[in-house]
Amino acid sequence: MTAENPDPAAPGPLPDDARPAPAGPSSSGSGVRRPSLGRGSVAMSLGTAASRASGLVRSMLLVACVGAVGTVADAFDIGNKLPNVLFALISAGVLQAVLIPQILRAMNAENARERLDKLLSLSGLGLLLLTAVLVVAAPLIVWAYTTSDAWSDDARHLATVFAYWCIPQVFFYGLYMLLGQVLNARGRFGAYGVAPVANNVVSVLGFGAFLLVWGTAPDRGITDLSTWTTPMTVLLAGTATLGIAAQALVLVVALRRSGFAWRFRLGVRGIGLRAAGNVVGWTLGAVVLEQLGVLFLTNVLGRGARAVEATGEVAAGNMAYTQAMTIYLLPHSLVIVSIVTVLFPRMTAAVQAGNLPAVRADMSLGLRSAGIFSVISAAVLFVLARPLTGALLPSLSAAEVDAIAPILRAMSLGLVALGATVLVRRMYFAFEDGRGLFLIQIAATVTLVAALAVAVAVLPEQWWAVAGGGAFALSTWVSLLLRLRGMNRKLHGMDGGRVLRLYVRAALAAVVAGVLGWGVVLLMDGGAASWPHAVLMTAAGGLVMVAAYLGMLKLLRVRELDDALAPILRRLRRGAR
Repeated sequence: MTAENPDPAAPGPLPDDARPAPAGPSSSGSGVRRPSLGRGSVAMSLGTAASRASGLVRSMLLVACVGAVGTVADAFDIGNKLPNVLFALISAGVLQAVLIPQILRAMNAENARERLDKLLSLSGLGLLLLTAVLVVAAPLIVWAYTTSDAWSDDARHLATVFAYWCIPQVFFYGLYMLLGQVLNARGRFGAYGVAPVANNVVSVLGFGAFLLVWGTAPDRGITDLSTWTTPMTVLLAGTATLGIAAQALVLVVALRRSGFAWRFRLGVRGIGLRAAGNVVGWTLGAVVLEQLGVLFLTNVLGRGARAVEATGEVAAGNMAYTQAMTIYLLPHSLVIVSIVTVLFPRMTAAVQAGNLPAVRADMSLGLRSAGIFSVISAAVLFVLARPLTGALLPSLSAAEVDAIAPILRAMSLGLVALGATVLVRRMYFAFEDGRGLFLIQIAATVTLVAALAVAVAVLPEQWWAVAGGGAFALSTWVSLLLRLRGMNRKLHGMDGGRVLRLYVRAALAAVVAGVLGWGVVLLMDGGAASWPHAVLMTAAGGLVMVAAYLGMLKLLRVRELDDALAPILRRLRRGAR
């Protein structure tokens, strides 16, 4: 989408050349750059598309190695998920709330190079020390995620060994985020989107070697731990960590090629952390609350899966939930994250310059751009959940597809809220309002835990994972509504009427598209008994839904659609020449 206002009569974003530049010069030429949303988001989306395409291959091979259900699959999921959880808990909150705004501020300072060197050096050293502590604490951390007696000692030990190998990813995740934000602030969006391809390539090679040596997991997963060996653990978990390291290394190279050579310097004077320090406690508190909800969810999933496994049935547990989440995040990652990544640096610069009209304009633009894609994405995931799961994870048995698809359908109910809340959450960081995030997170976590607790009390174990997906969707909506209310006060209005009209019209178009897509699924019998059948059904249903959605948007005169397609069409025309 271009940054120009498509409707001159309505309030909206200003053209890029009409926006005031961020305050403060940069002697080193490292100032925050302000590319248009269309150019930046397309560049980011192309890189992310390559990343997600290779990531799907990675997921296919991983599921082939350990299955989507079973004790080994769930143990690996916990060990490999811990770096993500721990990074969010200890590092991500501080990085996004404190360090990233300081990086953007430093790039517009007189001594930009020195301040950036100190920020990156201090952050990297802190991440390294924290990672070492977390590795030592691995047994205690794993125990917290496997408290149920349904986990045997052997299964818990296997999850701990996986954690020892995987927790070092925390350092490389942190390095990736830090360097990525510097690149984004310099207007280099492609590398940040493409870097995960390196992770996926390493993983494909490692998981492929695993399959060559030990073959695929049985249809119902691996529950007999006596068949699992140490070399299997080393290759599987070692590959996962090596891939994240490669992902970070790509950004080190990209940063040097952009003209920025990171020099290790220690020191805290003059880098702005003292002024930002008051937001750290609130932000960490919000992240702790969020991860407590994840902790409760993980324990419920593990307990339910082990109970169902004892009866000899296929059980959706942690790995099944993770695979559903991977599919759920595909449209979000491909388009919406790209929009947010491009808008956030310039919105933060506008906040720091006190230019609230520019922030309001970009917020409206971001919410409407996200809505165009998230509404139809939610409809597609809901209607095509089963064939889409079978198409993207071809090694799954029919029983495993049946276990994952309902979770995906439940999650899809929250996708529209997720797309909007990511942008609004970032703006709380830009305003350095950790307290507001903390208070909102209380409500979101209570919603998730309460909804899941009720489900556990009234539903049989085989439905707990589906209930987890629904509880996640509900908590996302609660979080969004509260964050919008708070941000509306900060910005003295958010162009709410225009944004709401866009979402209502998009929802109406998605309903029509969903009915037609459901008809395609019924006509094709909905069985997805084989991988070719699943692919064909997904392609047919998806094409019908997208075509109907675009047609309805045109009929309803949704002008944001033209802006969203404009940069893509321009690139296609250039390619045709």
